[in-house]
Amino acid sequence: MTPPPGTPRRAPAGAAVLREDVTEAIRAAVFEELAAVGFARMSIEGIARRAGVGKTAVYRRWKSKLSLVLDLLGAFAAQGLPAPATGSLYGDVRALLVVGSHALRHPVASQVIPDLLVEAARQPEIAEAIKAALLDSQQGVVAQIVREAVARGELAADADPDRALDLIVGPLYWRLVVVRGELPEGYVDDLARAAVAALKA
Repeated sequence: MTPPPGTPRRAPAGAAVLREDVTEAIRAAVFEELAAVGFARMSIEGIARRAGVGKTAVYRRWKSKLSLVLDLLGAFAAQGLPAPATGSLYGDVRALLVVGSHALRHPVASQVIPDLLVEAARQPEIAEAIKAALLDSQQGVVAQIVREAVARGELAADADPDRALDLIVGPLYWRLVVVRGELPEGYVDDLARAAVAALKA
């Protein structure tokens, strides 16, 4: 029989209804667990406990901890990083450095990123996901900064976006992710000026 018009449809018997609040709680727990114990020691049990759910709630969404982490990195990459639009090359470079320095100094990010970079050397899937989440998104932003600087006449038409990415973001990653040192007062301003000078040279 066909139900009368306006009758609410029922989900098929046995169909899993994934609650979004539970999914978000699991995603948040993954970042916390990564920061606390690292990828190698992270477990579905630990994630579920931290999220306040059963293991089956995690496994209904992801088949393994690797697929879970890859999904999170993919979601991060999809969000993208908005390109600054300050009207000057120096302003755009400085704005990008400010956003990057805040992100890399976040307590969770400062623990998670170095750990995942180590795992990337062992697992190609993680390496590809990190490249998409961190490198590809920033390449697009820096390419836009360079295009707009060329249009304003601040850079030559043959300015290389990849070289710009190395000059702008490379030192920041080295300082915060590899050396794990503090940023002295005025560091971002000095780095922005140095990067702009090198791009114009």
